[in-house]
Amino acid sequence: MSETFAPQPTAFRLTDAAAKQIASILSGEPGAKALRVEVLAGGCSGFQYKFDLTAARNPDDLVIAALGATVYVDQSSLDLLAGSELDYKDALMGAHFAVQNPNATSSCGCGTSFSVD
Repeated sequence: MSETFAPQPTAFRLTDAAAKQIASILSGEPGAKALRVEVLAGGCSGFQYKFDLTAARNPDDLVIAALGATVYVDQSSLDLLAGSELDYKDALMGAHFAVQNPNATSSCGCGTSFSVD
């Protein structure tokens, strides 16, 4: 089984800040090998982002490896995440992962859900 590594021009990408935070989180979770990023139906705008630590890799997952971090994205989520970037923000109002998604035509105020036309 061969692995596919990003970034590719139309693939999902990680900023250095996101990769460093994911690597830090994974180092403290002995059973976890990667952060899984998914897009699910639901949320206040139609689709929502889901982040989970996982040890399981699906055969069709895109594997993104950067700066000690590993991220898995399934193919159906990748359709909605193509060209997107995962960032990590640490600000006065709190720290969180944020997806910059050029496919989203609108999003909710907290940034965890979005819609597409």
